[in-house]
Amino acid sequence: MASETGLDLLHEIAATLAARGPIEHSTMFGRPGLRTGKKIVMFLGADDRLMLKLPLARVNALVEDGLVDRVTIGTRTMREWVEIPSEDDPDVTFENWMAFAHESFDYVRQLAAEK
Repeated sequence: MASETGLDLLHEIAATLAARGPIEHSTMFGRPGLRTGKKIVMFLGADDRLMLKLPLARVNALVEDGLVDRVTIGTRTMREWVEIPSEDDPDVTFENWMAFAHESFDYVRQLAAEK
């Protein structure tokens, strides 16, 4: 279950991204998240980890640099998804998450436009 702090941060991210385009609250795997159109952009995982969709080349680079982990659900590793942990300080968490949230939002909107 997502903490109140995690949910508050997700709402702040949604408010920030709304200035750039349509964003809605949604769920993925029963977890609170955000989507644009019909595409999921991000969701909160266990321990308030933010799960984001990014291009595969970017995921590979971030994982190789040790900045993120890949998302694994059950036995399946999701190739275009990374997880960003929360920090003890919500302001630091928001900064960390926002740095990737813009990138994820733009990527998912690009994918939706290509279809």
